[in-house]
Amino acid sequence: MDTTSDAHGQDVIAAVREMNRLWTETWDEEGFRRFIHPDAVAIAPTTPGRLEGREAYVAGWKGFVQAVKIHEWKESGHRVSFFCRGSCAVLSYSFTIRFFANGQEIVMKGRDLFTLVKQRGRWLVVADQFSPEPVQ
Repeated sequence: MDTTSDAHGQDVIAAVREMNRLWTETWDEEGFRRFIHPDAVAIAPTTPGRLEGREAYVAGWKGFVQAVKIHEWKESGHRVSFFCRGSCAVLSYSFTIRFFANGQEIVMKGRDLFTLVKQRGRWLVVADQFSPEPVQ
């Protein structure tokens, strides 16, 4: 069930937005780490296979932000669905990121699909799947 507009849905969106702010506006490794489950799995565009565990997840994002200069991050079209009696959430949204790498500006549009679990009153990312926006 889509509950994007209720308070629980807004809590999930707020958690992921704050996590994204911590890597797109500034690199706050400890703050970022607080949002990632110890057993998280991520499928990232520049990493073969998958990132497994919090340390690999954090290292993957750290490597990206150290290699580029991010100028803009936008999210839109958030949609949240809850499962497991409200202790698990799936969040999807579209994004645009503009950054400089290797002397050139790059604009990427894509979609993120997160699975989060609520533990000790906090939403933690357990899975993250990035996919580029298909060319029309």
